[in-house]
Amino acid sequence: MGLVAGSAWVALTRSFMEYCIHGYDNLPRTMLMYYTNFVSSPEGYFHTVLCNSQEFRNTTVNHDLHYIAWDTPPKQHPLSLTVDDLQNMTASGAAFARKFDREDPVLDKIDETLLQRPKGKFTPGGWCIGTDPHIDPCSVRGESSVLRPGPGARRFEDLIVRLLSPSTFRSEQCVSPQK
Repeated sequence: MGLVAGSAWVALTRSFMEYCIHGYDNLPRTMLMYYTNFVSSPEGYFHTVLCNSQEFRNTTVNHDLHYIAWDTPPKQHPLSLTVDDLQNMTASGAAFARKFDREDPVLDKIDETLLQRPKGKFTPGGWCIGTDPHIDPCSVRGESSVLRPGPGARRFEDLIVRLLSPSTFRSEQCVSPQK
């Protein structure tokens, strides 16, 4: 059995969580006791249980869906993202990014270019069908149950396809990411 570390941001299936709760082979409880006194146990507990479980080890995707820029050599905290990072951030296809300084202009640029969010308004969703540039597009609503993916959905799809490609999926499972 080996210890595995990774991001504290994880998406876990119901069946895996039931395994952690019921622990029918005692691994989840043993690892819980081991990680009790760690400073950042979420960065190791779930990864270690997943990667040491026969049932779940081949179900992992080694990516937390975040775009993060690290200094070289990596230290404890990520670099703050700026407008200079916007192209790489967008190209990554990641659904999330960190970290941002409060009131940094990159946040307004994300609202404007990626989310097409009018200043002081909500980000328009797929149900907003207003076309008059002078009024809020969400003031005219279409069918709320119809999903109209935007360009961000295409970038995210490309990321998921890359993560699940046969050339990388199996080779990157249960490997601690390098910062």
